[in-house]
Amino acid sequence: MSDGQAQDGSCGRAAEHVDVLIVGAGISGLGGAYHLRQRSPDTSFVILETFDSFGGTWWSHRYPGIRSDSDLYTFGYGFKPWTGPPIATADEILAYLGEMIEENDLARSIRYRHRIDSASWSSAANLWSVTATRLETGETVRFTARFLYMGQGYYRHREGFWPDWPDKDRYKGRLVHSEEWTDDIDYTGRTVLVIGSGASAATIVPNMCDKARHVTMLQRSPTFFRTGRNAIEIADHLRMLKVDETWIHEITRRQILYEQATFTGRTFTEPEKVREELLGEVRRLLGPDFDVDTHFTPTYRPWRQRIAFVPDADLFQCIADGRASVVTDEIEHFTDTGVQLKSGRTLDADLIVAATGFNMNALGDIAFEIDGKPLDFHETVTYRGMMFTGLPNLVWVFGYLRAAWTLRADLVADFFCRLLAHMEANRAERVEVALRPEDADMPLLDWVSSENFNANYVTRSLHLLPKSGDKPEWQHTQDYWRDKDDFPAIDLGGSEFVYGGRSAEGAPAAVPEDPVAAE
Repeated sequence: MSDGQAQDGSCGRAAEHVDVLIVGAGISGLGGAYHLRQRSPDTSFVILETFDSFGGTWWSHRYPGIRSDSDLYTFGYGFKPWTGPPIATADEILAYLGEMIEENDLARSIRYRHRIDSASWSSAANLWSVTATRLETGETVRFTARFLYMGQGYYRHREGFWPDWPDKDRYKGRLVHSEEWTDDIDYTGRTVLVIGSGASAATIVPNMCDKARHVTMLQRSPTFFRTGRNAIEIADHLRMLKVDETWIHEITRRQILYEQATFTGRTFTEPEKVREELLGEVRRLLGPDFDVDTHFTPTYRPWRQRIAFVPDADLFQCIADGRASVVTDEIEHFTDTGVQLKSGRTLDADLIVAATGFNMNALGDIAFEIDGKPLDFHETVTYRGMMFTGLPNLVWVFGYLRAAWTLRADLVADFFCRLLAHMEANRAERVEVALRPEDADMPLLDWVSSENFNANYVTRSLHLLPKSGDKPEWQHTQDYWRDKDDFPAIDLGGSEFVYGGRSAEGAPAAVPEDPVAAE
């Protein structure tokens, strides 16, 4: 492996060279760095991060009550026990990540305030050339790398999705998107309208209720929720017995994963029964007089969109005691004082919060070129959601939509380290995936089927995302229980992997069967 300076042919200036350039210092990028440090200690790497600090989502999101919607026993890393409440605040998650950075000496490898502008692959050099801007000074800086590890996430931070609402500019109060929240927003004693009903809205509404005069959640259509105590009984019991935290983390993690897999399976095999269980809990919390059919009964099958967990039922407690209310309707247009609904009803508010989701991006909105030709990411085909046809020496972390993101981040990082070791042992300098002869007639499909998962932020962005096939290896399966067995068994000598480079004797590198998979 190598480190140091390389000549950047595009301008003749020296560029900093690393084996692996990691994009993003969020939970994916930091996890990838940990695995490299542990599994491939001779591999040089640098992490480039646009923001002022680490954490990604947990640093950029600032709205009231920002918290996880996955439990931290599975959203946390498999290698670092989580010891706090299962649903954690952003500050608790940042503290956890900060500890991980310190424990593994990763801080020296992170370059903050570095925005990557372009990445260009050269087949002649078997290298990526990356151009970035150092935001403190505006200076252009350049790197070369053998591999890119894309841990930047999948949406544009600090930029929310704004529906095309008529007359939005008429409103004379303050209108803010949850993704663009700033610390100067004061809602004490004010009437607040929150537009949306996803995980962000379900967090914002109960966390504004204590200070606001009243909070109304306006939704176009209902969403499924799960509720429960913000605690895990088995973890609390094991702690009472003074069991080691490493054991507690692993045992609790396995129980949660088993329960999640069972629940997800039931949403496919007995969706109506699951629907009634979810709605039954809402009816219990809100009482017999609340119109659950209108406000909390979605038309879609459970888990076709993400189900947010509401810890301690705080959203429903606020609705039940009158501090918050729910309106299910569509916006006709904005007025000077609020919104006019299609039903004819008006809602006035001092502050309107648009919790309407985010804009997905492809590969961090970086301008990619392959041998001088701009990359059309949508025309590639994904290999297990992490590599792509025609895109050499690049691995992308895209987590699960129905389970904790980090579960897949750990699997991808393990695979990546094994791939690097395989290439090093066989003197290969590049690798890309390609459809095999038996895949010639395989239908090419969207990244994810709308019958499987139809969240708006995904469906309106499918034109940006790669294609998939009808075979598991050419899909992002969204199935952790399958991936946890399949990923370690991937045959790196399989015909879907096309290697290149030169051996020490100058002959083309020959890549034999993967000895790990062969065992």
